[in-house]
Amino acid sequence: MRIRPSRSRTLRGGTAAVAAAALVALGAVPALADEPEPDLGVGTIAPVEGVQPGSSFSTPLTFLNKGTAPAPAVWVTYAVSPGLKADETHENCSYYTVSSYDEMPESNVASCRIEQPLKPGVVYGTAKPVSVKALGTAFRDELRVTIGVDEPAPGDGGSSEPVRGTGDPLTLQEKAPATEADRRAHPEPVAEAEVSAANTADFALAGAEARGAAGDEVTATVTFANKGPARVQGTRDESVTTVDVRIPKGTSVVKAHGYCDPVTKTHYRCGTSQSWVDVDGGESYPFVLRIDKAVGRTTGEVTLTGQERPFDRNAANDTAQIVIETGKGSNTSGSTGSTGSTGSTGSTGGSPSTGGSDSTGGTSTGGTSTGGPGSSGVTGGTATGGTTPRTGTGGNLAATGSDPVLPLAGMGAAAVAAGGGIVWAVRRRSTSRES
Repeated sequence: MRIRPSRSRTLRGGTAAVAAAALVALGAVPALADEPEPDLGVGTIAPVEGVQPGSSFSTPLTFLNKGTAPAPAVWVTYAVSPGLKADETHENCSYYTVSSYDEMPESNVASCRIEQPLKPGVVYGTAKPVSVKALGTAFRDELRVTIGVDEPAPGDGGSSEPVRGTGDPLTLQEKAPATEADRRAHPEPVAEAEVSAANTADFALAGAEARGAAGDEVTATVTFANKGPARVQGTRDESVTTVDVRIPKGTSVVKAHGYCDPVTKTHYRCGTSQSWVDVDGGESYPFVLRIDKAVGRTTGEVTLTGQERPFDRNAANDTAQIVIETGKGSNTSGSTGSTGSTGSTGSTGGSPSTGGSDSTGGTSTGGTSTGGPGSSGVTGGTATGGTTPRTGTGGNLAATGSDPVLPLAGMGAAAVAAGGGIVWAVRRRSTSRES
């Protein structure tokens, strides 16, 4: 499912309402004669594939004024996703970074003022190809080119301080009179192209260990991290991956992380805060568990599912375990719920973090945290299981989940009231307002 509208979208909706009211008021003013305006278009850009990280590439850019009036000067802007940047600068261009906002990732922007007229019905191209560099994190990236008569604004996310370029100016030159095919090839004042780099990324899971007695509450923090080298952009508006968590036998969930929704009482499915994950980024999912009875050493499995990961060639860290020592009782090992691939016992490690609190995204860490009375701390550990990852159908971005201690009937009613299904919709906070 799609993610819910954010507050910034609401703000834009309110602005649109004010603008609509203004237009109604303007309707009472006698109409002036329409002046001819330029109708600018950017030529279709072919996808760029197989780029090597650290190398540069260029792609032809063309423009067309489909109107009846000349454009005395234009702004040409090209923006690229975080794995790319401008390879050279031009003295008539300003370079800045727009922060991520809503579900839009960060972008590196070059905004160029071109002081030359664009005649109607003539195809123009850049006098020199625009060169773009693929960074070490490049993988699934995007190039977006726009043309207009007004200076573009940085957008809702705000931007870094613009830096003026130093190289030769970016200029346009006439190519040929436009044909009907040229007009069809320049439909809009914006064009986009995918840029694919030959790169890999390692998605990794870390589990947790805890010790306690019957009646104790302990916190087990499961973590997901991207160890790189590539930053990964998944399907827009969906979790970049899905983490399946199966609760150890003899325990029950008191509180699950807000990005995690129950499939059953012992099986949770956790999403991510965005549709992308940066290098060394990820999520932490604390689970507060109650030890219901002493069953000795008991384990639950953690696995990666969701969107397919052909770029991830290391399956050894795609599974992890939650291990709980519950005291005297029968020695029980294994997870409840549906059968999954077997991972190895998680090793201890990780930096301290407060258990039980909701994560807001960012770098994943295993963590120690305090449990209930009489319980011991929990230490996250990196999984070393070597099973082949199981892939699923993916899921949408995470949102605050339902209370996992509700009876199954209550959860079913809540799901029906919400329209059915498990929804992972997360609110993106505008970096310019809330970072």
